Amino acid sequence: MTVRLFAAAALALATTACAGARDARRAPRIVYDLLITGGRIVDGTGSPSVAGDLAVVGDRIVAIGPPGNADEGAGARDTIDARGFVVAPGFIDMLGHSEFRLLADGGALSKITQGITTEITGEVTSVVPASARPRAERRREIAPWGVTYTWNDLDGYFRTLEERGTAINLGTWVGLSSLWLHGVGPEDRRPTLAEMRAMEEALAAAMEQGSFGLSSGLAYAPGRYATTDEIARLAGVTAAGGGIYATHMRSEGDGLLDAIAEGIAVSERSGAPVLIHHLKASGRGNWGRMTEAVAAIQAARDRGVDVMASVYPYTASSTGLDAILPAWAQGPTPEETLALLRDPALRDSLETFLSGVTAAGQPELATSAGGAAGVQISDMIADSLARYEGMRLDAVASARGQSPAAALIDLLVADDLRSSAIYFSMDELDLVTALRQPWTMIASDAGARELDGPLSTDTPHPRAFGTFPRILCRYVREQGVLTLEEAVRRMTSLPASRAGLAERGALGRGLYADIVVFDPASVCDRATFEHPERISVGIEHVIVNGVAVLRDGTPTGERPGRGLRFRGTGR
Repeated sequence: MTVRLFAAAALALATTACAGARDARRAPRIVYDLLITGGRIVDGTGSPSVAGDLAVVGDRIVAIGPPGNADEGAGARDTIDARGFVVAPGFIDMLGHSEFRLLADGGALSKITQGITTEITGEVTSVVPASARPRAERRREIAPWGVTYTWNDLDGYFRTLEERGTAINLGTWVGLSSLWLHGVGPEDRRPTLAEMRAMEEALAAAMEQGSFGLSSGLAYAPGRYATTDEIARLAGVTAAGGGIYATHMRSEGDGLLDAIAEGIAVSERSGAPVLIHHLKASGRGNWGRMTEAVAAIQAARDRGVDVMASVYPYTASSTGLDAILPAWAQGPTPEETLALLRDPALRDSLETFLSGVTAAGQPELATSAGGAAGVQISDMIADSLARYEGMRLDAVASARGQSPAAALIDLLVADDLRSSAIYFSMDELDLVTALRQPWTMIASDAGARELDGPLSTDTPHPRAFGTFPRILCRYVREQGVLTLEEAVRRMTSLPASRAGLAERGALGRGLYADIVVFDPASVCDRATFEHPERISVGIEHVIVNGVAVLRDGTPTGERPGRGLRFRGTGR
């Protein structure tokens, strides 16, 4: 049995013996920090799995090869017996919302128990620019977690993150809404030349300090006020720095194809690669349109546009409860929206409107979810409203003796527009169609949660605890939609290549030691819409930068995660 791979590592790492030493017994002895033996190695590239061992020194993989190949003179400070398990790169969550949550609690329990070692965040808003208006916009969200701004730029944020400690690595985009607040404010108008330059300069500064690019949330104010030309101009700044443009599109329902066309147009005009966040066809009337969406994206790829997409493996989405409101009932700021909802005349008009039906006979209230019965309350910030978490909106209305529209308005006002909800609006066949595309990666669209403390107080979407194991369980083992190797590629090297993380997302000598060890026969999600806080099973060990953050399924309390800075080729 050859020992070349591990022997080479031994030679590279051994301390040179004294020149006068002749006794072979005095030869230096390599010591690995971690040796993972006997596992089925799925390296993240999509290549067939192989049996093998893997060795780590510091934060790097130093050797990988067939089983039993560890140098006979080598030792290991720690060993994991991976017989019967898969050894894979740590999973990369290309759409999380943990930037402030990790400052409240860096344990990232809901992430590490899924095998996630890296997250990219900043979908709609972001930690920079950290000027007055973006700070004020996030204050209402982060105050209940005891988190405040203590930084002025991205370098400052990463220093804060690493000082407090995080179990996972974190990189970020710059959110278009944060840029718009910084440069323009909450208004729906065209920016002046000076305001446009202010946004470009803020984005360029963030890119210089390691942002992965620009991300737009075009379904949300104020980012939705930007035109395609303005977005393309900002994406040009991203392209100049080698980053990408990521987008939560303007529409995931009736305007799906137009929204895809806009994302592709931004890429073509700016030169920036594009990532479509959580690709879906929302609303019963749009079920089946994923085939058209996929065809449009593939056609762009065929003509040379660098476009990919992320997917989460559920047929329900999650966002603010105020997303139900029509545009005419929303002001440019939360305070102005609340003032509108408190106005008796507007309230009466809104209740009448939301109690009606569309021209197609669908409820005006949450059309994509089929009405109030398709909306589940997930998070109420006010303690007096917490009893409604986990209930469908029609049941809430019944309990309150109100119409669903009246109950919705009252909840939004009582909770200062801070409530979140889950919308059951998608079809399983569309999801499978998206998953089958080789250019779709997996992303949870969820921030880190805990089972106690400030990050445990809501009733989240089950994707917060279950996304990645659900792929391995439902769509690999049970349905065979993806092979194991392909599923791991979608969770590791594909997102790493999209983000520019050249030294993560795969298992290989010299790469960062972000590793997950899981049981392919039992790995599965346990989180449900009724009980979303349940921990997944089958994720046995998780290593971040060479340090175990999960061992035998139990968090170790270690915080070896880092702020990841984009540097063209990734770091």
